[in-house]
Amino acid sequence: MHDSERSPTRLLTPSECWERLAHAPYGRIAAAAAGQVDIFPVNHKVDDGIIVFRTAAGTKLLELTIRNGIAFEVDGLDGDEAFSVVVKGTAEEFDRDADVREAEGLGVQPWAPEEKDRWVRIVPESIQGRSFTLASSTGTPDISA
Repeated sequence: MHDSERSPTRLLTPSECWERLAHAPYGRIAAAAAGQVDIFPVNHKVDDGIIVFRTAAGTKLLELTIRNGIAFEVDGLDGDEAFSVVVKGTAEEFDRDADVREAEGLGVQPWAPEEKDRWVRIVPESIQGRSFTLASSTGTPDISA
């Protein structure tokens, strides 16, 4: 399929965005502090319009404490369609026992072996997504480069 034969990029509805967020195995947080922007991969869960993840004390948590405005992004493939979803909002650490118990019930399991004993929620202010059909010659992108 040539580019001229493919459907144009399509904006996703909010419900399509949330569905893709809920099924993505991981996402990326972009946070800024002290004039620098950092991007951190995190595995997450979606709970009633809120994104939840675990982390450890360190740069990521420090940056979210200094400036809690963040962007969260997931992307992936769904058959021959590629998609990207971006959430902009605020991040807040939480440690109230009831909130932590509820978050633990979501099943967020860190991939890295270090202890991730801090909990963060992202409260969305906006969500946007788009998708497009891959060219048949493109296939699955080679991300090993």
